[in-house]
Amino acid sequence: MMRILVIGSGGREHAILWKLAQSPRAARLYCAPGNGGTAELAENIPLGIDQIQELAQWAQKEAIDLTIVGPEAPLVNGIVDVFQQRGLCVFGPSAQAAALEGSKVFAKELMKKYGIPTGRFHTAQTVDEALPWLDSFGYPVVIKADGLAAGKGVVIAKDRQEAEAAVTMMLREKAFGAAGEKILIEECLMGEEVSVLAFTDGISIVPMVSAQDHKRIYDGDQGPNTGGMGAYAPAPVYTEAMAAEVEKSILRPTVQALNQEGIQYRGVLYAGLMITAEGPKVLEYNARFGDPETQVILPMMETDLVDVAEAVCHQKLQQVPVVWNSGAAVCVVMASGGYPGHYETGKQITGLSQAANREGVTIFHAGTRVHDQSVVTAGGRVLGITATGDCVADAVSKAYIAAADIDFQGAHYRRDIAYRALQRVVE
Repeated sequence: MMRILVIGSGGREHAILWKLAQSPRAARLYCAPGNGGTAELAENIPLGIDQIQELAQWAQKEAIDLTIVGPEAPLVNGIVDVFQQRGLCVFGPSAQAAALEGSKVFAKELMKKYGIPTGRFHTAQTVDEALPWLDSFGYPVVIKADGLAAGKGVVIAKDRQEAEAAVTMMLREKAFGAAGEKILIEECLMGEEVSVLAFTDGISIVPMVSAQDHKRIYDGDQGPNTGGMGAYAPAPVYTEAMAAEVEKSILRPTVQALNQEGIQYRGVLYAGLMITAEGPKVLEYNARFGDPETQVILPMMETDLVDVAEAVCHQKLQQVPVVWNSGAAVCVVMASGGYPGHYETGKQITGLSQAANREGVTIFHAGTRVHDQSVVTAGGRVLGITATGDCVADAVSKAYIAAADIDFQGAHYRRDIAYRALQRVVE
């Protein structure tokens, strides 16, 4: 029986805990710092994701058998290395391996060196260096900050004027601080996006069910980008033939390329792909479970997550057969009024138990806390309403019926989650 710690406080971490709680091997679950939903499954520990040394000390003192790290920042900042130095079993890549997400320049140069399909690019560290390259890839052109910028470090510039403004903002005005000391100027890839996550222990690779995220705030993919307004799995655009191609030309070569560089990658490897006319190409890598993708992928997973995570830590992944359920899962994110701009918190949430009692529905908390025995809002993305069904249309219907049960002041959500998959069915 195992004592397990999950680090993070969002919908992803609630979904991970929900899956771990189904394991007969999970004796005690903890979450640091957690939220109002994780408190129902685990003991929330008042330590932030940036308190790496304190988290490691706590895990050692409490004899934690397995730690799963949710967010990217502690991974990039070396939390896995610190835990491993104390002899603790931790699921996630080392700081060196997490550079795949922490430095977009590192990731692009690795892909170029090892022939992994991606868009054409150029790197720059000064405005003068960048300007001559802006017209190289046509318009629109993508300008990206090198480091972690909480999902805000990407500008798709439709013309030279917008591109120059983005370069100036990042390199001269230091809008993203150290994250924008280097930038990428990239060809803008066209097609349909898909998220492909895989478990890897640095030797074996086990791809998960594909998913598609909805990043923009409004229906029809309008308005500003967010952390994700919903997702569904599997993505019909990602066929079996394409999955085989991606494993062969992207996932395996990425892990092998890192090995060649003397870097062993263990944990979740997330490839954000664009399905272009020439085939799948990598937009970016993440070094962890995606959010909200995790909220639709884990409900599709039949295998015990404890077994898989432990096997990854001990490089025995090939010994664990990972089985996926048929059907589909859909997640609708309910957000605070004003998100992704300014929003207020502390709004009381009603209807949670009614929604959660519906067949095939699970409510994952993202930005909530418990106040005076009520659940109140505590973030921009508040809840993930996840439903499973026989097909995408079935799961969509269940998710929206459950979403209608829930209310809080200013609540809003997209009404078209999984529209691409539904269009394919019609066609």
